[in-house]
Amino acid sequence: MSGHSKWATIKRKKGATDAARGKVFTKLIKEITVAARMGGGDMSGNARLRKAVDDAKAAQMPSDNITRAIKRGTGEIEGAAFEEVLYEGTGPSGSLFLVEGTTDNRNRSAAELRKIFEKHNGAMGGSGAAAWAFDRRGIIVLEKPAATEDQLMETAVGAGAEDYVDEGETWTVYTPPEALDRVTHALDGGKIPVKSSKLGYVPKSKKEVRGRDAEVCMNLAETLDDHDDVQTVYSDFDIPEDELTRIWGA
Repeated sequence: MSGHSKWATIKRKKGATDAARGKVFTKLIKEITVAARMGGGDMSGNARLRKAVDDAKAAQMPSDNITRAIKRGTGEIEGAAFEEVLYEGTGPSGSLFLVEGTTDNRNRSAAELRKIFEKHNGAMGGSGAAAWAFDRRGIIVLEKPAATEDQLMETAVGAGAEDYVDEGETWTVYTPPEALDRVTHALDGGKIPVKSSKLGYVPKSKKEVRGRDAEVCMNLAETLDDHDDVQTVYSDFDIPEDELTRIWGA
């Protein structure tokens, strides 16, 4: 269970996507602004900005909103000064969490997220409290029909991917951080559409959780993810399929 394909699948099944809650534009605007601030407003030379704009267009964000977000990032127009943050914490059964965020007030975000952890039998820690349990990786998600396993072997692994995993409805491809853009471009060049491509965190090992702790872990991840300042939630907890069936059927 981490902040990419499996968590996204659970959110879809629970009907708890950001789009359904009107959160997606807020998060996309922040990502565009930060990407433009860090890498400039020229999409041809800023892969992160290019991907953020593509995501915004896919969400049917008006082009004026996109343009304003880019200009806020480059400083051409005034606006909130967003910065990237990474918070670490623990949840039930010793589960570990990393929370990537974008905020214009680091202290406010920390206080609000700390309360969320505490309400779910967890605690927010300092630097190093959870990061040691994760590896930094490039994470590429593809819709299942977009590619066969042979195509992934030839195109993704051939371009430097380390591994790929069948997640049911999607493929998840893992790369070394420095190979993310290269593998993404190889997939694009092979006419294999990429659903998402970003640097993220992958747990070195997973902790199985059941019963009440499983429910609380899911609620904690969902509540963190629903916060306006949070971009992605990563965790090392893993809920077996029979537990998910029990929880959803409850």
